[in-house]
Amino acid sequence: MFRSSILIAMLWIASGAGQQEDSAPPPSLHGATGWLNSAPLTLAELKGKVVLVEFWTFTCINWRRTLPYTREWAKKYKDQGLVVIGVHTPEFGFEYKQDNVERAIKEMNIGYPVALDNNMGIWNSFNNNYWPAIYLIDSKGRIQYQKFGEGDYAEVERQIQKWLRKTSAENVPADISIVEGEGFEAPPDWLQMNSPENFLGYSRTQGFNSPEGILQDQQVTYSFPKKLELNQWAVSGAWIMGEEFIRLTKEQGRLRYLFQARDLHLVMGPAVPGSTVKFRVLIDGKPPAAAHGLDINSDGYGVCNEPRMYQLIRQQGAITEHEFEIEFSTTGADVYDFTFG
Repeated sequence: MFRSSILIAMLWIASGAGQQEDSAPPPSLHGATGWLNSAPLTLAELKGKVVLVEFWTFTCINWRRTLPYTREWAKKYKDQGLVVIGVHTPEFGFEYKQDNVERAIKEMNIGYPVALDNNMGIWNSFNNNYWPAIYLIDSKGRIQYQKFGEGDYAEVERQIQKWLRKTSAENVPADISIVEGEGFEAPPDWLQMNSPENFLGYSRTQGFNSPEGILQDQQVTYSFPKKLELNQWAVSGAWIMGEEFIRLTKEQGRLRYLFQARDLHLVMGPAVPGSTVKFRVLIDGKPPAAAHGLDINSDGYGVCNEPRMYQLIRQQGAITEHEFEIEFSTTGADVYDFTFG
């Protein structure tokens, strides 16, 4: 995700939608660097259809929570002429690799066409700035509706129905889908969330509080401060802080983060592809027990064996501030980004 400061805000709080003027220049899919689940498509050959284009990248939790709706719409309205196209515009280096995207769409059960947008050609054609972003294109190839960020799913579906009916499609369902996202796809707890996304590379991180400070692109033996404030983080052990991620260079490295949210996710991967990095998670110094996420057990143990987003904490009940800690028992972890839900 190539975020600006505006984009970070858009992903932290779901944002608006609206109509696009008919005079806007037509978008294009010509910038795709590859296609998955389909032969190459063009909007010209899809005229006569209603096309939903959604921009995403596979480690984006905000997009991930829209996915159950997109899957449902693709299935529900296929026979009425809706074509859903996912545009995967990557952020992190590992998201540019096609085999990683292929693995992600298989794991996420994405069956509709996916355009790979490694050069941001489609992104720029749409003048897009957000993940996730939905554009609804009418049968004449014009953008008629757009939605940035999470939420407003009923309105998006009403717009799909509206433009399908305008194409003279028959038997367009009038009901609004009831979708129950599970796992990574469960809706966020906005009311109790007080921690925004935070990158760990020096180019975009906030709240780093190890006493040694940010020392770019060099191995440093870091230490923890006496105390963390909300949304501050620190590491101990031997780490290199790079532009995009931090890398553990010796065994027994630890990372702490003081957060307030129901869910905590961490985007990370092994520095050496195909290797495995073992880790353990603690909350306030104790195993997470019932608060463990999908990728660890109740004692907090897990393994990092591929670059992706890992769900480490999912709490129940009222949410307060907690100190998260992850300890890597083996070297070679690349850690990119914290996201919350």
